[in-house]
Amino acid sequence: MTRSSQVTRLKRTALAIVLTSVIGAAAAQSTTGSLFGNAPSAAGATITVQNESGLKRSVTVDTNGRYNLGSLPVGKYSIRLERDGQVIDKRENVLLRVGAGTEVSFGGEGATTLDAVTVTAASMPKIDVSNTVSKSVITSEQLDVLPLGRSAEAIALLAPGVVSGSGFFTNGSRSVLSFGGSSVTENAYYLNGFNTSNPLSNIGGVSLPYGSIDQQETYTGGYSARYGRSTGGVINQLGKRGTNEWHFGFQTTWAPDSLAASPRDIWYPNNALGPGYRYSSAKLPGTLYRYRNNDTATRTTVSGYVSGPLIEDRLFVHLAAETDKKDGVSTNSAASAAQARNNYTIDTPKFYGKIDWNITDDHTLEYTRIQNTDRTSGYYTAFDYETLKEGGRTGSFSDTTKIKDDYDIFKYTGYLTDDLTLSAVWGRSTQSNLQYNPGESDNPYLSGVSLQDPKITGGKPIRNDQASRDTKADNAGSTTRGLRVDLEYRLGDHQLRAGIDNMYYSAKNEGQEITGPGYAWYYSSIDPNKSPSPGFNITPPGGDGYFAYKYVFATTTSMSVEQKAYFIEDNWQVTPNLLLSIGVRNDKFTNFNSAAVAYVKSGDQWAPRLGASWDVFGDSSLKVFANLGRYYLALPNSVAIRGASASTFTREYFTYTGIDANGVPTGLTALGPGPVSSNGEYGLTPDPAGVAPTDLKSQYQDELILGFEKTLGQSWNTGAKVTYRRLQTAIDDICDPDLMEAKLQSMNVDTSGLQIPGCVIFNPGKTNTFLAKHVDGSGYTSFTMNGQDWGYGSTKAKRDYVAVDLFLEHPMTDKWYGRVDYTWSRNFGNTEGQVKSDIGQDDVSKTQDWDAAALMEYAGGYMANDRRHQLKGFGAYQFNDEWTASATLRIMSGMPKTCLGFYGTDHSEPVAGYGASYHYCDGKPSRPGDAGRQPWTKQLDLGVIYRPSFADHKLALGLDVFNVLNELKQVQSDARFEANPYTVSNTYGMGTYYTAPRSVRLTASYDF
Repeated sequence: MTRSSQVTRLKRTALAIVLTSVIGAAAAQSTTGSLFGNAPSAAGATITVQNESGLKRSVTVDTNGRYNLGSLPVGKYSIRLERDGQVIDKRENVLLRVGAGTEVSFGGEGATTLDAVTVTAASMPKIDVSNTVSKSVITSEQLDVLPLGRSAEAIALLAPGVVSGSGFFTNGSRSVLSFGGSSVTENAYYLNGFNTSNPLSNIGGVSLPYGSIDQQETYTGGYSARYGRSTGGVINQLGKRGTNEWHFGFQTTWAPDSLAASPRDIWYPNNALGPGYRYSSAKLPGTLYRYRNNDTATRTTVSGYVSGPLIEDRLFVHLAAETDKKDGVSTNSAASAAQARNNYTIDTPKFYGKIDWNITDDHTLEYTRIQNTDRTSGYYTAFDYETLKEGGRTGSFSDTTKIKDDYDIFKYTGYLTDDLTLSAVWGRSTQSNLQYNPGESDNPYLSGVSLQDPKITGGKPIRNDQASRDTKADNAGSTTRGLRVDLEYRLGDHQLRAGIDNMYYSAKNEGQEITGPGYAWYYSSIDPNKSPSPGFNITPPGGDGYFAYKYVFATTTSMSVEQKAYFIEDNWQVTPNLLLSIGVRNDKFTNFNSAAVAYVKSGDQWAPRLGASWDVFGDSSLKVFANLGRYYLALPNSVAIRGASASTFTREYFTYTGIDANGVPTGLTALGPGPVSSNGEYGLTPDPAGVAPTDLKSQYQDELILGFEKTLGQSWNTGAKVTYRRLQTAIDDICDPDLMEAKLQSMNVDTSGLQIPGCVIFNPGKTNTFLAKHVDGSGYTSFTMNGQDWGYGSTKAKRDYVAVDLFLEHPMTDKWYGRVDYTWSRNFGNTEGQVKSDIGQDDVSKTQDWDAAALMEYAGGYMANDRRHQLKGFGAYQFNDEWTASATLRIMSGMPKTCLGFYGTDHSEPVAGYGASYHYCDGKPSRPGDAGRQPWTKQLDLGVIYRPSFADHKLALGLDVFNVLNELKQVQSDARFEANPYTVSNTYGMGTYYTAPRSVRLTASYDF
């Protein structure tokens, strides 16, 4: 690569950074972009564009001297202004962004193209006034420079308002995100136009090999009627494609454990307790809970690609593969059933292949093949907490988990006329979702071994060889298929779009079971005169307060969900300076149980969308924009687990007089009537008609965005926006059949012949209609339940998010570029969303919230994803044509703390079996956030790249340092105040997740 081409390349990178403004394009999950502009003195002339893959399109400049070309594949284009077959003017190497309008004008001030080689300081990129969406775009050139983790989530964290989700939630080994105060299940992932969100739970999704990402869009709100099924955000990745030139190359990265810092050790809290309280164990406060010195890892990636034409201008191929392996050590806690060190391996190989066929200039066909595997395994070596020394292999293993996704995606685009375009995307996927332990034992899993009776153990816990509690069926997995068809027609000042958007998900044998004999033993202790579970009238244990309970959990089932939608919208250029986007979308969601019987039918759900963009001065230097829309969220397949299918979730309480050599309690005396279940889960299949109300409304959210974007001279852009989101309807479950029976009896209905549902899905705070089945099979009795009937009074599901986003960016001038975003936000309510982060509950739309009225007292507060202040920055500086330095910075305030205990001042349990689940702490009301906040965190990442001239700049050597300051801050802590009434949990307030320690990554790549 020559010096001039290297400078040009960095300019393109910098100019792409400019495009990461809070304003974006009108179509999330798109795979195309558009070109538009002015040619004031060229009315009747022709604009001809051609990309690197030979695709060519032409359009006539209208009588107003304007032109527009839509639905173009992203990539670099040459653009020619022609009259009578002669080229009057041209622009080269114009980079077209996904979902965006790129302005390229002729005459007057010349080109305002955003990525042409001919760009100068006098023609810096102007603002895209052709849209109303809030998003950021990161290109492959930026990914080559910035110090980022090699994941879609790490890229998305550059966008304003996006924060890391709770560490409790993962998608395999991959992290998850929260957008704009939403929960981690409310996002959507797309690859080359097809939905790749997790098909079971919608937690996370599949992404491309890092080196194959051409562009990534991160949508934070305001997208048009063409897209839905998200009340959070959208990650849309486009993969690279072949061009008329052959290219191939490789890259390797190495992050050695020898250059990584250790995470901090974790200690049991040692707090002064009030009168009448005791710790579960008086010996643990202030002692070491988890030793983590030298808990480091080595991560190595190797990737390669080949790309080029099979038939010039017509048929192209791009093939890429990546291996990503992480070998590390993680020391289990002193309280763990397996007191050992886990020597783990995470393998995440990926394959990406794309074939593009320009059948003619008017018809194209694309095929994408994606294979993505996420496998974690490990073996244990002994570890002695008394000496802090490691021993040899124990012969036991940590769980092996393997998620394997395969996608086939086809897309057809037909430019039927200059004004009419038809596109269709059809895709399918299969996922295997496995979890097992190669050393699974016949012994039961043990928990709380540090709370075994020391008179029996002599103070040394008795363990066994069962290292894993949960397992899955050996053929668990999902299949997906989807069809999307879009028709686009330009009629004068109107750009009309209509289409369908259908998805179908099917899951087989998903859920969990207990290892060994099918049950586990949990040890605990309490005041001898207190009941471990007052709601179930469990007898106090007496003696020294030690007891154990047998835990059974079995949820394996199959299910499916069908999602259908159609839409229509009009992008109306009302005046040359004012654009209105007017649309409406209709979504229908149907969920089926294992017998293929529908238990949720949403019916028609109309989602209007309205957007406006005002080019104030008509020169793309100041844009004022607004967006108002409604967004519906479907229930994922996993709702059927523990909801519409048979499940068992029981505890059986005992005292004991001995513990055998395998850690199993002996000499048992029952403290209750037998197995008890807080949700009535005793292995019976619920009636599908009784699982949910007949008029259940899907979760939906309304959103309003107002903002502006302004150029500041030739070197700066700035802008601001205000976002307000209100959750209008939520879905959760409630488990109070006594109240349903009371309502029926108030209607003078004889309930003796009715099968009254146990736990049901409902809309908290709304009025719903339920069915009680006649025991004799003669039909159903219909009845309604409102907030008063459930005991909530006027309390409704609430989640409000308001944010102010400010940004300032410096495009590439004087050898540097940079961008800074500041977000002030407030996320307040009583419903986080479909999951519950403060205790890590991932039962989607079936959390413990709303299960009974007592659980929601004092539930209103700051939600788990609330971060009041966020400051993000990134940029790069080019010293010369060989050396480039870059940095990213994230500073933010901490997560609100929650304190959950037993109910009221008397530490009772009005809802049997829920234990420390009430918003009371130390016998006093405690709203979310009343317990304080986690500390502020800041992370600075630095990078440097060397492209030596002796290798024609094709060789690149890089060094990245993450968390340069090695700040090891607690980001989340244990929220349960009590283990049992008046018995404080030894882990309450202890950190559960921390910022990642400093690490160093070395990179080498070569492109031919």
